[in-house]
Amino acid sequence: MTFTDPLFLLALVPVAALALAYVLLRRRRTRYAVRFATLPMLDRVAPTRPRWRRHLATGLVLLALGAFATAAAGPEMRLRVPYERATVIVAIDVSGSMEAQDVPPDRLTAAKGAAVQFVRELPETVQVGVVAFAEEAELVAPVTADRALVESSIQNLESDGGTAIGEAVFASAAEVVRQAATSGTTADGDAAPDGDAASDGDAADPIPARLVLLSDGFNTAGRSPASSVQAALDAEMPVSTIAYGTPGGVIGSGTRTQSAPADDETLRMLAEETTGHFYRAESGAELDQVYEDIGSAIGWRTETTLVTTPLVLIGLALALTATALSLRWFSRLV
Repeated sequence: MTFTDPLFLLALVPVAALALAYVLLRRRRTRYAVRFATLPMLDRVAPTRPRWRRHLATGLVLLALGAFATAAAGPEMRLRVPYERATVIVAIDVSGSMEAQDVPPDRLTAAKGAAVQFVRELPETVQVGVVAFAEEAELVAPVTADRALVESSIQNLESDGGTAIGEAVFASAAEVVRQAATSGTTADGDAAPDGDAASDGDAADPIPARLVLLSDGFNTAGRSPASSVQAALDAEMPVSTIAYGTPGGVIGSGTRTQSAPADDETLRMLAEETTGHFYRAESGAELDQVYEDIGSAIGWRTETTLVTTPLVLIGLALALTATALSLRWFSRLV
């Protein structure tokens, strides 16, 4: 916690002084009572003493004063809040190597389950699109707030053909630019050429966009991943890549098998060149964790927020509680 006006924290000094004065006064009264009266007489005169109750009301008042004094200093906290507008494209490799069973029951099934869970845990304000890529890249779900449509699109993916990582980036960047233009802005936040404004008042602000790309193999079709870097940068779309599968993964059976390792080097380059992050996952559990980390990074942001109002409300609640208890127990205000 930080403070905009820390000098006002000096207001806590008189509060602490009051607390100290209260403790000293209670001790003085106790010594006075014991000096001028015997204990049996005290028991007959006041057989039921309030004990802790007599201190609770005063303690609540002191806490309330402390809350008010702290609020005056303008306390600030860094809080995690969801993006009000954001776009996430999930690109999943559906090449033939995704049939490898080194990740049970197979790579594609495990990847689809993790991707669906990832989409479900994104903030509701985040819109999601899905790209599937094998020999070519296909936008199977345009950017939308309809999570049921997105999840259905992921679940219906089937493996086929080679691996076109570069084409997946190009297709994702094109969808981000299209969605930004539809909202009344270009990818860099400038007004769209047709001059149409978005329905909300934030159309002039750039829409945060991210691509999460999962692949288990080397690029074998379409344009190269290196050539797609500029498209991602133009769309202001950082690419987080996931190298999926074990190094010893194979496809096929018997004597007709083929090694199917992920191309860590290319995926790492793509992430670094677009200011994204590179991850490696060799099991379904690791993939779940990777998606959780990515979701925390792209669906939420940390911002500094004044917490003066909550502190004032806490102080008011403490003061009211102290007053109510004092009236209930002692028929007087604190």
